[in-house]
Amino acid sequence: MKDFNAANNIQDLQYFGEFGGVNPSISDSSTYTFLSAKTMFDTFEGNADGCYLYSRHSSPSNLYLAEALAQMEGYESANVTASGMGAITSVLLQLCQSGDHIVSSRTIYGGTYAFMKNFLPNFNIATSFVDITDLEKVENAITENTKVLYCESVSNPLLEVANLRALSEIAHKHNLKLVVDNTFSPLSVSPKLMGADVTIHSLTKFINGSSDTVGGVYCGTLEFINDTKNVNSGACMLLGPTMDSLRAASILKNLRTLHIRMKKHSENALFLAQKWEQDGLKVKYPGLESHPQHEVFKEMMHEEYGFGGLIALDVESVEKANELMELMQNENLGYLAVSLGFYKTLFSASGTSTSSEIPEDEQKEMGLSPGLIRFSIGLDHDIERTYEKMKACMVKAGVLKGTSVTI
Repeated sequence: MKDFNAANNIQDLQYFGEFGGVNPSISDSSTYTFLSAKTMFDTFEGNADGCYLYSRHSSPSNLYLAEALAQMEGYESANVTASGMGAITSVLLQLCQSGDHIVSSRTIYGGTYAFMKNFLPNFNIATSFVDITDLEKVENAITENTKVLYCESVSNPLLEVANLRALSEIAHKHNLKLVVDNTFSPLSVSPKLMGADVTIHSLTKFINGSSDTVGGVYCGTLEFINDTKNVNSGACMLLGPTMDSLRAASILKNLRTLHIRMKKHSENALFLAQKWEQDGLKVKYPGLESHPQHEVFKEMMHEEYGFGGLIALDVESVEKANELMELMQNENLGYLAVSLGFYKTLFSASGTSTSSEIPEDEQKEMGLSPGLIRFSIGLDHDIERTYEKMKACMVKAGVLKGTSVTI
């Protein structure tokens, strides 16, 4: 993977000519003019390269961002959407028709789970949820109607790591499309290099990094991306999850610092995970040797970006989790909030928040404890100080044994 540098691929892009601004201009238009009626017709038919028609189809600002993200993930093309779910739903509805079947990881974002479990059956599209780390179970779940194998590089919220190379081999052996949500591990993992056909991100999270915008992207072949934007049959075109041009421009600016931010997120998360494990806490983080898929992640990762900024800490009960999170928020150690990738640490009890769409019995079966706290570790300059203050909160909440201290 030494010859693939996602950060360089982003940094090397240039959009302007002589006397152009250092940032591409924002196209603040919903519709675009033509010099001839024929060109308008040709654009509707997809035969006028470089022309813009209507912002639901494309706009300069959205295409700048999409091009940068395609470069980052190593694909021919990409398309940005108004949310991560807009990207996920567009991809799955483009790849699947009535009567088709999906094999999905059982530990995925709650919204994705709900879409597959509760919404897609209305269109006669079924999903089998399996332990994505058990390759035999994955392959056994495939039927003659299966069209998609779906997973997250690092799962939400249990941080299970998918063996993307092995899953790619299974998918392509059965003529399936491997679709990977890489939201938790941008730059650290490049699914395309492992054989993924489509890579998805919620741009809301690490890629934007400032919790002020909702957005999504899916990356794939030029043919697939064009198919999703086809005016007659494209899922994204017809569902209409269009990103606003101003938001696209904002995300593109933040994307330029992703490589710096991911290194710090990963550095801080590894430090805390190691400390918490030494303290005897039940912690899960791909960078720990105790993590079941630690070696799998190491084989896939771009080492300089680390193991990511997410930690799962199990304090066993939701009451104890809530007390701890409230204490930490009161001490300005982070925010009790969903989402991730912010400069401050964010934490939430997954079972009652971002995974609440998954029934309690299924949460229990997959190992999602009511006391599981998902931490998105921030960009703290003095992470040792943060650790000491968090430890004091843990003692006060009864999560850690120790002498009560004044915080």
